[in-house]
Amino acid sequence: MKPSQAPEELALLPYLGKWILLASAVAALAGSASAFFLFALEWATATRIAHRWLIWLLPLAGFFVGCLYLRFGQQVEAGNNLLIDEIHDPKKVIPLRMAPLVLAGTVISHLFGASVGREGTAVQMGGALADQFTHVFKLRHEDRRIILMAGISAGFSSVFGTPLAGAIFGLEVLAIGRLRYDALMPCLISAVVAEQVGLLWGVQHTHYAIAALVAITPWSLLAMVLAGIVFGLTGKVFADATHGLGGWMKRRIAYAPLRPLAGGVVIASCAWVLDSDRYIGLGIPSIVDAFNLVLAPYDFAAKMVFTIASLGSGFKGGEVTPLFYIGATLGNALAPLLHLPFSMVAGIGFVAVFAGAANTPIASTLMAMELFGTEIGVFAAIACVVSYLFSGHSGIYRSQRVGLAEHRHAPEGIKLGELAAYRQAQREQASNDEPKH
Repeated sequence: MKPSQAPEELALLPYLGKWILLASAVAALAGSASAFFLFALEWATATRIAHRWLIWLLPLAGFFVGCLYLRFGQQVEAGNNLLIDEIHDPKKVIPLRMAPLVLAGTVISHLFGASVGREGTAVQMGGALADQFTHVFKLRHEDRRIILMAGISAGFSSVFGTPLAGAIFGLEVLAIGRLRYDALMPCLISAVVAEQVGLLWGVQHTHYAIAALVAITPWSLLAMVLAGIVFGLTGKVFADATHGLGGWMKRRIAYAPLRPLAGGVVIASCAWVLDSDRYIGLGIPSIVDAFNLVLAPYDFAAKMVFTIASLGSGFKGGEVTPLFYIGATLGNALAPLLHLPFSMVAGIGFVAVFAGAANTPIASTLMAMELFGTEIGVFAAIACVVSYLFSGHSGIYRSQRVGLAEHRHAPEGIKLGELAAYRQAQREQASNDEPKH
């Protein structure tokens, strides 16, 4: 067969048309699902605030959601990690039931007072809905990988109103230190269109205002490095503690629905007795306050405890909005120590703790610029990159692969969740190889 004589630019047109249509279709579904989800969350939050006693039903709500997943959702319980695994190693189309299950589970968790987020739900809905096109169009493995990534980008973008961060998140979250540029255009299209679809449905995203930024000086840059270290270590503690509690609960409580029931008893009791309602749910008002008021310096730690307890015991939702809360309130506490404006360090913490916990420094930097303005870009980039480095090879997504190791040796392609066992095996091997005296 003779090679095509058509210019390369013309040969790209069918590819461009194909992904504009596919990515736009994915975005329409994901953006609409996210809009419905956000409206449901508003209702759930308002209802819980109006009827504070609902917190006492949290254990029963957790038990119900646990039974729901045990009966119908064992194939999709891995959530975001399942999407990441299918992109790296495509095996089986994501069951459509992932979308309604995670939607119902998250809304119920918020209605009764669990401290969980929302990005996991939007990403899982976007990925599950996108993967249904694999059936419709008989997509090849490579195209299926790309459409799943587009679904992740669409879900993230539409739930936060950050299309550029959403596009890059779909690429960056898969592997540490490596981006897949073959999916860049589909992810960008899906992220932009999904955000617009949400706006058409009437979604209104929270506005965070940074009142003052300082000039770029040696001290302000050094302060971002110091803050980035603290933010990265915080993200690492959050991820490790959440996974650690989840593993401990599984070892101690074999019947899955009993885990959120037990966790719900502890969370509800602490929230009621300690009058700690500000640490449950999304906590958006407290995040906004971090940009405007001096908050208690322990707010970030309290939110961490409630969120770790909620996610570790099996409540459904996401980690990112709680990480925004933790980062913004920690930044609020650090600002006087760094002699920088509260709103500035709160904004930096908002994205930098997330960057460290999710290993997504580029998406987090873009998010800062989309939410707070381009002037914060240099500061956000420094803090996010340092946070990413100091969080090490840990993260909230255990199926994330090591593409390029950060600073300690780790084999390429290994999952973050398998690193501890690998290093333990390496230590044992080294010990066995030592000469005996």
